[in-house]
Amino acid sequence: MTVDRPSPISIAIVDDQALVRTGFRMVLEAEPDLEVVGEAGDGAAAIDLARSTAIDVMLMDVRMPGVDGIAATAAITASEHPPRIIVLTTFDLDEYAFAAIRSGASGFLLKDVRPQELVSAIRTVHAGDAALAPRVTRRMIEMFADELPDAGAAAAQPPSLLDALTPREREILVAIAEGLNNTDLASRFHLSESTVKTHVGRILQKLDARDRVHLVIIAYEHGLIPPGTLGGRG
Repeated sequence: MTVDRPSPISIAIVDDQALVRTGFRMVLEAEPDLEVVGEAGDGAAAIDLARSTAIDVMLMDVRMPGVDGIAATAAITASEHPPRIIVLTTFDLDEYAFAAIRSGASGFLLKDVRPQELVSAIRTVHAGDAALAPRVTRRMIEMFADELPDAGAAAAQPPSLLDALTPREREILVAIAEGLNNTDLASRFHLSESTVKTHVGRILQKLDARDRVHLVIIAYEHGLIPPGTLGGRG
């Protein structure tokens, strides 16, 4: 009896440097469940590729000539059935990173990410979660501290969508914004991972958030984690 294997995750690589694209392709095509179905050298080509090709996950460079990664991400994620997008950059303090995430990306990684971390991130976002390194989250938010409300300002605002959360859900939202994954959350709150998944699912639904990256943004924008409070740089 033959067992049907699931289709491989289809991936597109967007970067203006051919050598970078080749390097990522070599890493990804070594994995049996991943398939590179296209490449693009700039944002405009990436938008065209997303329209013409069935793509599950797109790796998106930020700094490219012409249409950059931010504009391309915004255009692609606004389409009817967009691929999940992981933003890749050389700079962990890239001033464009936060804008790219807010444009709809599901992850943010540095280009020097280890091969297995990249592969894991692709599988994670394909499964509907988000891939965002905690140190990148912290540095990105610290860069934009002036654009985000502090805790006092947020408290003075009228009731918000966060009022729909239970106290435990609010605690979990804060922990997600700190970069904790489900295993970490289970350990911190002494819960099973299945219970954590249930809580996270309810938070996503109540806040109408697309994924965990969106939850991080919501937490910071509502002052749950004032910028600069996540400890030393790592």
